[in-house]
Amino acid sequence: MDRTRIIFITIILLAVCIVGAFFGYQFISDLANPSDTASIDESSETAVDLPKDAVLVTLASSNTKEAWLDQITAEFNAAGMKTSAGNPIVVQVSHVTSGGSMNSILDGSLQPVAWSPGDQSWVEQANDEWQRRTNHPLASSACPATIYAPLGFAMWRPMAETLGWPDTPIGWDTIVKLAADPEGWASYGRPEWGQFRFGHTHPAYANSGLLSMTSFVYGITGKTDTLTAADIYAPEVEEAMRALEQVTSKYGRQAPALLELMAQQGPSYLHAAAVPEADTVRFNVERGDELAFPLAFIFPAGGTIWADQPYCVLDNADWVSDEQAEAAAIFRDYLLSPDAQEKAIDNYLRPLDNTIPLHAPLTLENGTDPRVNPNTVASLPSPNAEISSAVIDLFNITKRKATVYIVLDTSGSMEGDRISTARTATVEFLSRLDANDEVSVMVFNDDVTVLAKPARVGDVVEGLTQRINGLIADGNTNLYKAVCDAAAKLAAQAEEDVANGESRLYGIILLSDGEDTVEEVTENQMFATCLPANPEADGFRIYPIAFGDAADTSVLSRMAATTGGSFFTADPASISNVYISISAEQ
Repeated sequence: MDRTRIIFITIILLAVCIVGAFFGYQFISDLANPSDTASIDESSETAVDLPKDAVLVTLASSNTKEAWLDQITAEFNAAGMKTSAGNPIVVQVSHVTSGGSMNSILDGSLQPVAWSPGDQSWVEQANDEWQRRTNHPLASSACPATIYAPLGFAMWRPMAETLGWPDTPIGWDTIVKLAADPEGWASYGRPEWGQFRFGHTHPAYANSGLLSMTSFVYGITGKTDTLTAADIYAPEVEEAMRALEQVTSKYGRQAPALLELMAQQGPSYLHAAAVPEADTVRFNVERGDELAFPLAFIFPAGGTIWADQPYCVLDNADWVSDEQAEAAAIFRDYLLSPDAQEKAIDNYLRPLDNTIPLHAPLTLENGTDPRVNPNTVASLPSPNAEISSAVIDLFNITKRKATVYIVLDTSGSMEGDRISTARTATVEFLSRLDANDEVSVMVFNDDVTVLAKPARVGDVVEGLTQRINGLIADGNTNLYKAVCDAAAKLAAQAEEDVANGESRLYGIILLSDGEDTVEEVTENQMFATCLPANPEADGFRIYPIAFGDAADTSVLSRMAATTGGSFFTADPASISNVYISISAEQ
């Protein structure tokens, strides 16, 4: 009897240990691999196994060429390449944004052996700053191109064909003329399409935005050689950019997000977006069933920036050894081999060698013109630091200004690190807004309180900073009432602006760490009476931030989808980066 009992207890203990180990593993895995609806991470990294005496080459690469680079890296690592000392080389890639990785390298938080941003302009900026600090550039030798990822604009194919695609040249001047025409598409015999609506990423935050807006300036000036600041600030260029920005309803931090929005909301939301060719073709091939119509990629007739994805060996950085630099150069040469270059086509990219014939997926059927190359559509110079600054400045001058409502949860569960970091991050966000934007701040716990009515940012930022820094956490969570109040006030503000002839962008930033606990307004009531049934290009958008595990992520993400906004998850460590992503939307 005792022996039987001992065996039984032993079995139970073993079962408990196994289950506990499983759930412990799951818990650790969840911590290591959090999932977000809207990604706020700067990079994704491909893990590798290191053999004995391996030389590790860490490469920070722009995410445009992620699929191709992952394929070539796997093949390279399997090939058993070695340095001159006989040590095996292993390459590990992290996929990053160009601007974000540049800033991280410069501030020391990212220390790769090699760096491959989207365009040479980022290399010039990084080298200039490194030269200023250390009297030498980051890379001792030139950073050669690896691949072409040309910029242009994706347009719904029926609309592109109405403009004459693929045989009639379509330039930025065509787009500006359509944007400025009060008749809109009616001038092309398609009045049912209404006014033209455009989207592009924010040039201060995104490589595609900066290069697209630089290409825009070239197209309006008619130049194909080096720009000057005087060219950019010319009255005709400012007038043209202002016309474009008045019909630009969506910005952002990454080009694929614009195409994602077009897929979700359809042709009535955006008619075209400035994006790379690779993303356009990929959406047609991989997401075609979700699209109302296929997309067409348009190369601007006056020329475009054939973003050439340079590869830099950071041998002047003190964290890179001589053998690592040698290994990184060996991998660079592997990327430039004919076999690796041809495989770029399978990943929606173009090889540097124009004699390599293009094939599927780069076909007219998939939305791009394989007849185009740098000899038929001019390759425009990349912007240097001076030109980049001027382009971003002109964009800020001409863009539609924003009216932003910041709605903050100050319930008791926000006490401690959450309310502290929320205060700091919100104040930082205010500093990123244009002085001529408008901002209002509301807080909610048991009640909803308007901390500040909409006012010009430049006039109120100092006072608001003090008010926000003094927020404390207490009480319950009147979430749905806060959303309804903010939506009603913003809708009324929009009507007033339209009556006064103003055209603005409208957004609600909603930060909450919990579910509605007051029930003054029900969930169904909020969606049925306070929020639009379908998102509108010029309507207000909600950018909910789920600040902690207790937040009602299903409701918050639905708010974003209903209004055409973006949903984020964050914690005290990541909230600042979330606010940066939202800044790019404004």
